[in-house]
Amino acid sequence: MTVRLRAHHLLCMLTFVGEGYTPAFTENYRRIAERLSKGEEIRLVSGPDDICAPLLKGEEPHCFKASVIERDAAALADVAALLGEEIGPGAVLVPDARLLSKLRRNFADGDIRHACRGCEWGELCGRIAASNFSGVLISAA
Repeated sequence: MTVRLRAHHLLCMLTFVGEGYTPAFTENYRRIAERLSKGEEIRLVSGPDDICAPLLKGEEPHCFKASVIERDAAALADVAALLGEEIGPGAVLVPDARLLSKLRRNFADGDIRHACRGCEWGELCGRIAASNFSGVLISAA
């Protein structure tokens, strides 16, 4: 199987420690983290993804808001520049040690955090990055 992720979730996954919007969201994300830690491929998608799924049932899910779509665009630009290749919806990435290490190093340095500006989780993610990503649930297979 493949985990479907929107671009800004490539950044969110780097610091996921088990906190989230709702218990259902967090439990779903934990299952996805386990799959990614086993090396399951990531397919980039435009719009809501597997992580968003528990939030799509409510009225006006934030997953469709312009600010979230702008986060995706910023994250995609940063990650593509970092990897030195054009990526977009449909691209497949493997969350192996090399990729996770490169993303985390550049996330901690602030080089790929343009999508994080104004995010309510920014402070938490900053603390996790500063702790050398202690306690994160996604690790390389």
